[in-house]
Amino acid sequence: MSNPVTISVPEGVPFIDITREFDAPVASVFRAHKEPELIRQWLGPHGYDMQIEKYEFESGGSYRYVHTDPAGEKYTFNGVFHVVRENEFAIQTFEFEGYPDVVSIESITFVDLGNGRTRIEVHSVYPSQEGRDGMVESGMAQGVEEGYERLDKILASM
Repeated sequence: MSNPVTISVPEGVPFIDITREFDAPVASVFRAHKEPELIRQWLGPHGYDMQIEKYEFESGGSYRYVHTDPAGEKYTFNGVFHVVRENEFAIQTFEFEGYPDVVSIESITFVDLGNGRTRIEVHSVYPSQEGRDGMVESGMAQGVEEGYERLDKILASM
């Protein structure tokens, strides 16, 4: 049984908050967010293939990747890592190229819970309520939940 994901979509503000605990130390959870080969194995919905064109999880770095669903439909994402502090915190932009001009700013905090456990806290801010609602309606929650289930398996094998 994996830990539950909490996704909060507050009324009237363009935010999404995601919280999830992992039965793994902070250094392992951070590494799984940092290394492209690990990211490729867990990020996104079940059954999607991920090709990473660029992934530099460091302050000033950037990323671009393409998810391909089982029917062959492609979904491309890109952004910039503004701040990355090892085992602690990151701020990035996030853009789905299929819905251009809606760039969110996301922070992720890696919280050491002790006893080899970690909580991640993600806060995403969208430029409009409409942009935020479009992300929610896209099936984002399913992709987050399924991705974290795969991340649990990777962390267990590290």
